[in-house]
Amino acid sequence: MHRLAGLFAAFTILTGSTTSPALAQDKSLTVFAAASMKNALDDIDAAYTAKSGVKIVVSYAASSALAKQIEQGAPADIFLSADTDWMDYATARKTINEPTRVNLLGNSIVLIAPKDSKIDNVTIGQGFDLAKLAGDGKIATGDVKSVPVGKYAKAALEKLGAWQAAEPKFAMAESVRAALTLVARGEAALGIVYSTDAKVEPGVKIVGNFPTESHPAIIYPVAATTTAKAEAADYLAFLRSSAAKAVLEKYGFTFLIRPTS
Repeated sequence: MHRLAGLFAAFTILTGSTTSPALAQDKSLTVFAAASMKNALDDIDAAYTAKSGVKIVVSYAASSALAKQIEQGAPADIFLSADTDWMDYATARKTINEPTRVNLLGNSIVLIAPKDSKIDNVTIGQGFDLAKLAGDGKIATGDVKSVPVGKYAKAALEKLGAWQAAEPKFAMAESVRAALTLVARGEAALGIVYSTDAKVEPGVKIVGNFPTESHPAIIYPVAATTTAKAEAADYLAFLRSSAAKAVLEKYGFTFLIRPTS
């Protein structure tokens, strides 16, 4: 017995107490975020972890996929969507803590081409002939039935009278970043993505800007889930801070709220 007690005492000395050090290292939050947020949010999360000691684990995908994963019980603390529709979907299924919801960011959509393309300076307006512009090539964007960037793209093209002719040329991708990659690799002649995505991919160039009135406002809401850890409140506060605003604006997002600090 004395020997066992001694061994236990030695084990305790080597490992420390059975609570605080391990728990301190285990502090983490899981964030489900729209694919277009990756570069900016990676920077914000690094700053937040340095400040708080809380590790942020992020799953990036199309907002549609993330909302459905949360619905199916995926362990997320925060949901950051690229449109209000999928946040509404999650809220309706009671997976979102609605009082924590904030419309945080705005964005815009642009027409892109591979960086060495001869296509340049496209005026996007009523009667704009996207099908002719693409020629024999494909046009990449997110799935127009579910992925936010694709939904915005289709709405704009319908408003401008360009959708019907261009529809057969579309290559539907699972997320905006997948569409961006298709254009960067030259597998699509053109693409419709967020301006923030185009700015972080050296393999593409912006050849035209869609008028803001041609599609619904592009809004990124963020909220805690109903199963979120207590630390989620502090993380959401950081996303609303001046420090986060500076990072997000650097990447081209529009900050829609007054920063909290």
